[in-house]
Amino acid sequence: KVDYDVCSNYGNWLYSAGIGNDPRDSRKFNMIKQGLDYDGNGDYVRLWVPELQGIKGADIHTPWALSSAALSQAGVTLGQTYPQPVVTAPEWSRHIHQRLGGSPHPRGRRGPAQHKDRGIDFYFSRKKDA
Repeated sequence: KVDYDVCSNYGNWLYSAGIGNDPRDSRKFNMIKQGLDYDGNGDYVRLWVPELQGIKGADIHTPWALSSAALSQAGVTLGQTYPQPVVTAPEWSRHIHQRLGGSPHPRGRRGPAQHKDRGIDFYFSRKKDA
């Protein structure tokens, strides 16, 4: 199944690029947090980035933060088999080395699963009793 909604997708890409419409100042897309929330074990990254397949679990989202021994064991050499990061945002630091099921989510919940029983009407109705 292909999920494609032109306006939603373009809006999300603009927001992710930091040029979308957001009323909050200095809002940044935190790719490490998103990776941990939506791909906690790294399966999606492992599927599309074969160079990192040897890295286990959530560490796949921050390979530059691993020890040289862990990188060597995974068969990854930063700058050769996988690029060095171009930039590392200070906001990412609190999410580096966070494990699935490890430290609690900053807002007391674990990613999107908390709303799994809510239908689309929940998000578009005025009454929010759940």
